[in-house]
Amino acid sequence: MDKKFKLAMIIGIIVLTAIVAITVFAYRNLNYDYLNDKFLEKKGYKLGFSENVAKLDDGSEIYYIEGPDNGSKLLLLHGQQVNCYDYANVLPKLSKHFHVYALDYYGHGKSSKNPAKYNAAEIGNDIIWFIENVVKGKVYISGHSSGALLAAYVSAKAPEYIIATVLEDGPFFSTLPGRAEKTISWLGFKSMYDYLNQDEIDTFMEYSLENDYMQEVFNAKDSQAWEKIVKEPALKYLDKHPGEIPKIWYYPPNLGINSIYALNANMQDGTGNYDLRFGVTFYDFSWFEGFDTEEILKNIQSPTIVMHVAPNEITAPSYYDKNGILLAAMDEKDAQKVVNLVANSKYVGGFKSAHNIHADLPDEYIEVLLNLKNKIEKTKAIKQI
Repeated sequence: MDKKFKLAMIIGIIVLTAIVAITVFAYRNLNYDYLNDKFLEKKGYKLGFSENVAKLDDGSEIYYIEGPDNGSKLLLLHGQQVNCYDYANVLPKLSKHFHVYALDYYGHGKSSKNPAKYNAAEIGNDIIWFIENVVKGKVYISGHSSGALLAAYVSAKAPEYIIATVLEDGPFFSTLPGRAEKTISWLGFKSMYDYLNQDEIDTFMEYSLENDYMQEVFNAKDSQAWEKIVKEPALKYLDKHPGEIPKIWYYPPNLGINSIYALNANMQDGTGNYDLRFGVTFYDFSWFEGFDTEEILKNIQSPTIVMHVAPNEITAPSYYDKNGILLAAMDEKDAQKVVNLVANSKYVGGFKSAHNIHADLPDEYIEVLLNLKNKIEKTKAIKQI
C-alpha cells in the first residue's frame, strides 16, 4: 500500500468521521424536545405519571398530570408561555418524595382558552376548586413567575389547604402600573398586544423577530448580534418551512437560541397552545382585577420560601440594563418587600439562572423543596411527641 493511498484512506476516515459527527450534532439539535412536550413518552409513563382533565361546572377544563402517590401532595404552577411539562427536569426526583400534581392554567397547554377566565382571581379560585375536588387534601404549592403570583393567591385565600408555599422568582410589584412599563416582560406583552392589533405581519414569530426587546440585550456588546444570530437564521428557516417554529441545526440546546424560538409558539399562529390574549392581560393589567399584591402576601399563613435569581452576567451587579429596563422578575428591593410582607417566610437567592430556576438548576430547586419538606415534617413530629 503506497503512501498516497494511505494518506487518502486517512483523509477519508477523517472526513467520514466529521460527517457522522455533524449529522449526529444536527439531528440532536433539530429533534431536541425544547418545551418538554414528549416528557410522558420519554420518562413520565415509566415513572408512574398519568394525564387527565378536570372539568368544572361552567365548562372550563384544567389539564393536569399526576405522579405516583409517594408522599405529601405537591402542586406545581408553571410560568407564562409554557405548560406543566416545563417541570420535566425536576419531576423524576420530586415524584420520589411527593405525590405530584402539575397543571396547565387557563390560556396555556391543553387547558381552556377562554379570555373571560384570564385573571388572577378566576384562575386562582379554580385552582382552589382543583385542590378541593381533585387533589382532595393539603398540599405543598410551588409556583414559578406568574405561577408564583397564583401560588400566593391560593395560599392567601385557602390557607386551610396549604402546608407550605414556594414562590419561585415571581414578578411581585414589577408587574404593576408604573413599574411594569420599564420591564422586559411588559415590553414582550406589549408586542403581543401590538401584533394582535395590526394586519401587516402574518405571524407572531416574524413580528417578534422585528420587535422583541431581547434584541437590545443581544446587541449590548455587538450591534448586529440579534440580526446575525437570531433573526436572519430564523427568517431563512421560515422561507423553507412556513408556519413552523424555527429550529436551527447548528444551535445546540444549551445555547438557548432555539429555546427563544420555541417560547414564541402560540395558538394564533397554529404553532402551539399558548394564547397571546393571555399575555395581553399583563399588558393592560386586567389580569390583576381582584388581586391586591400586598394584601395577598400579608395573608399567606404557611411557611414560605421566596426564591430569587441573581443579576445576570450582562447587567450584574444590577438587575437593570443601560436603558433602565428590568431584565428580571424582581430586583433586590422587590424580593425583600415580599419577605417582609409574608410573615413566615425565608429568602433564598443567588441562583445563577435567567429566570427559570427549576429548569436551569433542577438539583438546587429540588434541594430547596426537600429541605422545606424535611423541616416541616420534623417540626410536626416534635409537636406530636
